[in-house]
Amino acid sequence: MSVERKMRKTERSWVARLACYSALSTQLSALLLLSACAIPTVPYRSVYEDPVNYIRLEVDDSVLLPEWPPSAHAHPKAMRVEDVARILGGISVKEHRIWLQKWWQGEAPLEPAFRPEELALLSQQIAEALAEARPNERVTYYLSQPQTSVKRMITTGGLYIHGTELHVILGNWQVLYGIPAYGMIYDRRYPMRPTITKGFDLFFEPGEAIIAQQHSLWDTLLANTDDELVIDLTKVFPDPIASLAGR
Repeated sequence: MSVERKMRKTERSWVARLACYSALSTQLSALLLLSACAIPTVPYRSVYEDPVNYIRLEVDDSVLLPEWPPSAHAHPKAMRVEDVARILGGISVKEHRIWLQKWWQGEAPLEPAFRPEELALLSQQIAEALAEARPNERVTYYLSQPQTSVKRMITTGGLYIHGTELHVILGNWQVLYGIPAYGMIYDRRYPMRPTITKGFDLFFEPGEAIIAQQHSLWDTLLANTDDELVIDLTKVFPDPIASLAGR
């Protein structure tokens, strides 16, 4: 009987160990899955924030300092609020239509990229952000208008100055964003990334200040060829001392 008891005790011990190992393995798998799905946070400094809008300074990974000094942005940059307003007010958006849509519906109308109240907020805060920005940072903005408890209209993007070129990216324009019941809320975390396929083209007045960019066939097919404007500031402001004070 003693031998039988020992065998049963040993069997129970092995079963307990196997159960413990199985539980540990499950926990380890869950941790590995969570770490694999973890979404990195972009480091930022807040310039302005209210319950529905913000302007931030985010680290730009494309700037390689000190290894590659030419990649540095021309920040900090002093610009007058009225000059920032002039640039942002000169940006317009048009729905992207293929030739068949144009034949059937005609050309889409040009619309201002920013509403008057958005323009007033952005002009003031972006001017302050550029004055504070470091050479490896870019300005990002997030504008939203709550529609319901689970939906909001968003316009988001970013900008930076490189040399005498102002790069303006419109990530989302008047997109109705559904706030997920659970999981990651992407629109506030990544303002420069589109939440849906982009279907608009960007324009700027005066047109001669736009610097043409090279685009891939994939961008052309997805209507992403005109979601970034590169503006030659020397053609917008003839007086560099007034509007484009140095670092």
